[in-house]
Amino acid sequence: MIETMPRALLSVSDKSEIVNFAESLVEAGWTILSTGGTAKVLRERGVPVTEVADVTGHPEMMDGRVKTLHPAVHAGLLGRADHPRDREEMTTLGYEPIDLLAVNLYPFRETVSRSDRSDAEVIEQIDIGGPAMLRSAAKNHERVWVVVDPSDYEKVRSALGAPADEQARLRRSLAAKVFAHTSAYDEAIASYLSDGGEGSGRLPRDMTLRLQCIQTLRYGENPDQEAALYGSADRNGGLPGLRQLHGKELSFNNLLDVDGALLAISGWPCEETAACAIIKHTTPCGLAVGATVQEAYQKALSSDPVSAYGSVVAFNRELTEECAAVLSGNFVEAVVAPGFTPGALDVLQVKKNIRLLEVPGDGPDRGLDFKGIDGGFLVQTKLTRAVDRGTWKVVTRRSPTAVERADLEFAWRAVAAVKSNAILIARDGRTLGIGAGQMSRVDASRIAVMKAADNGFDLSGAVLASDAFFPFRDGVDAVANAGVSAIIQPGGSVRDGEVVAAADEHDLAMIFTARRLFRH
Repeated sequence: MIETMPRALLSVSDKSEIVNFAESLVEAGWTILSTGGTAKVLRERGVPVTEVADVTGHPEMMDGRVKTLHPAVHAGLLGRADHPRDREEMTTLGYEPIDLLAVNLYPFRETVSRSDRSDAEVIEQIDIGGPAMLRSAAKNHERVWVVVDPSDYEKVRSALGAPADEQARLRRSLAAKVFAHTSAYDEAIASYLSDGGEGSGRLPRDMTLRLQCIQTLRYGENPDQEAALYGSADRNGGLPGLRQLHGKELSFNNLLDVDGALLAISGWPCEETAACAIIKHTTPCGLAVGATVQEAYQKALSSDPVSAYGSVVAFNRELTEECAAVLSGNFVEAVVAPGFTPGALDVLQVKKNIRLLEVPGDGPDRGLDFKGIDGGFLVQTKLTRAVDRGTWKVVTRRSPTAVERADLEFAWRAVAAVKSNAILIARDGRTLGIGAGQMSRVDASRIAVMKAADNGFDLSGAVLASDAFFPFRDGVDAVANAGVSAIIQPGGSVRDGEVVAAADEHDLAMIFTARRLFRH
């Protein structure tokens, strides 16, 4: 093996910090090898670079599909310093060691997530040379530094002058990170190809979950349970992408409630109307829409102010100073919004413990829904909140009025966020009473009526949404006697005829949606 200055091969799609990293290596006496776009960026910034094509003696070909798949590269990465035969063969063939590899892969997942991408574009983002080099370097981590994450550049730079045993531990850790990264990358490709490339929604036959510990939590649902938040390494969407701006660290139960809050407000796009959800124990105790976030919050709070104590409050629009001033008068565990005005932050940050969370701009994660069970997972596609009026059918003698129909649509969107059995009574873009998580639907109906009465609401002309069919007429009787005038529900019970007859007896309007919204 020819003894030379240490050599680093840099070939990255994410070029953040690569120039600084390369400059520090050059200052430390390293030679830089690079390819294509990375070499161009480094050269433009004055970093001396040797093209990989000059090392392999072979030009890049097929629009860059073939450039690093060459023995000069892989022998340089795989050659073992303590194997005489490796050294002899490399010397004979004129190959030199590569001592550090910094590679991150083509943006496959980012391309898949684009709405305007074509299948051909996605296929071109399947990296071949990158994973091959990473695996070679990671296999030979006893000698070779391998970096797949730009956040590790500084760690490597600092460790180059550290004691040998410390360097060895870091190289092994970086190698483990590489194999985790390439495994997740391959799983994303397999999932895309299994899906026919067009998002058909079919579940894959085999599934690999590769998660990264994002945050260790103080404890789980109870103090004697250990807990942590895990998510995908790229943190695209969902709770791992939340940015905490202020307050105490999030607890396990906080995160469950935040998840319920984001689900609740996802039924209303921000450009359509302002929406607010107040969440306790993962289900809404108040949900409303309005012209402003302040109006939406005050309407949601009025639904059940007692239950709102110690809640998580979520908004689908930026939180304003005016709304923050109203909200600050109540005890709230966390506030979630796409953003906070400076004035809103000034108002709320006076409370040192309130958690202020900024939700990612790309909205809710639309992937698969996992529910842990003993020994495995139940996996399903996520529930869509889209309202399909084409399946709606008026089944009673009386049709809903225009006002009732608007309230029914609000209630149908809202009930999707409530735990089953779910009954939700609403009027004028706000919830009036919610019955959640009961063992019978009639009990859920009675509780919803009771909660509305407790908060002083007159239910005359209110509407009701049920997440699943009424198995008996008793639930209809219970709410009709309280003043509810229209009901929306999936239908599909063997006793639908009796239920519709009960609605007709009470002169209720009833719509069947032909779609269930269970949330266990």
